[in-house]
Amino acid sequence: MEDCLFCKILAGEIPASLVHESESTLAFRDISPKAPVHVLIIPKAHYANVAELGAADPALAGEVLAAVDAVVQKEGIRDAFRVVFNTGPSMGQSVFHVHAHVLGGGTAGFGAV
Repeated sequence: MEDCLFCKILAGEIPASLVHESESTLAFRDISPKAPVHVLIIPKAHYANVAELGAADPALAGEVLAAVDAVVQKEGIRDAFRVVFNTGPSMGQSVFHVHAHVLGGGTAGFGAV
C-alpha cells in the first residue's frame, strides 16, 4: 500500500526505532508513547485491521502474538503488560495497517478493562 505509514516503515522509507524483527513481523517504538514501554507490532503483510488479519491468515495472527512475547521479554515487562488492537476510527485506529500496541512499565492509565 503506497500511502500506508507502516508499509513505508517496512520499506525503509521512514525510520523507526526497532525492538524486534522476525521473518513475518516488525516491532518498533511508538512515536507518541502512552506508557513507559509502548511498542507497536505489525505483520509485514498488509491487512487493514485485526479482524481482516484473523480471517485471512490465522497463522500470521499467531506470529504477531508470538512477537508480543519476544517484545515483552526484551523489554522486561513479561509479568505485567497490555496488548491492544484498535479497529476502526471510532475506536482510535489511525493507521489502517493492523498493529498491536504493547504497553507496560507503569501503572498510570492502566485501569482494568
